[in-house]
Amino acid sequence: MTRTEHTPEIDVRVPVDLQAGRVEVSAAWAAPEAPGAVVAVAHGAGAGYGHPFLVGFTRALRAEGFATLRFNFPYVEAGRRMPGPAAHAVRTWSAVEAWIGEHAPGLALWATGKSYGGRMASMAAAEEALHPAGLVYLGYPLHPPGDPAKARVSHLPDVAPPQLFLQGTNDPFVQPRDQLKEAVASCQDATLHWIEGAGHSFEIAGRKRPAETIAADLAPLVAEWIRRRE
Repeated sequence: MTRTEHTPEIDVRVPVDLQAGRVEVSAAWAAPEAPGAVVAVAHGAGAGYGHPFLVGFTRALRAEGFATLRFNFPYVEAGRRMPGPAAHAVRTWSAVEAWIGEHAPGLALWATGKSYGGRMASMAAAEEALHPAGLVYLGYPLHPPGDPAKARVSHLPDVAPPQLFLQGTNDPFVQPRDQLKEAVASCQDATLHWIEGAGHSFEIAGRKRPAETIAADLAPLVAEWIRRRE
């Protein structure tokens, strides 16, 4: 049952232990009354945790009864535009899991990410540095646009938890689409859900909608999948 009340977010800091030392990343935490689980959401490569897409997505998930945590990766926190080493993102996902375990003990964690953030969650899970109940990818970046030979798929069969791939049919990161279908088929437990006509950020040509609204429309699909897997 969808809830209508607004649950305010609280600004928090998540400590991340990198090889060069401990850093802290910004995050926003919120939990409705008696949440069913926690959904942690990582940003894409070109935007931080405050991007309207993530704001709208997490707000809609809270309306579905989930606690949410959206957070930065260290490179964004440091003011850089380009992602740092993948190991930094993997360690950040591990730190997020630890933070949730401390502040929301007993609640299952579902790891979600927009593009790069989701791919980093999949790498963390494949390395068993992250142990979520499941993973959700909001536009998995299968390969750089126009370069399907550089597919980022070798680790996906090592991901043990269930995975949901939400993907636009016009997303340039997954053309040809059969390549993503094959990657999903190679996984231990994965579901592929196409959004007809959508691009990488789920925008649809000819439909002018804010990023918050676009993302909010995805939340019920994610909530339904999580409930089926609980």
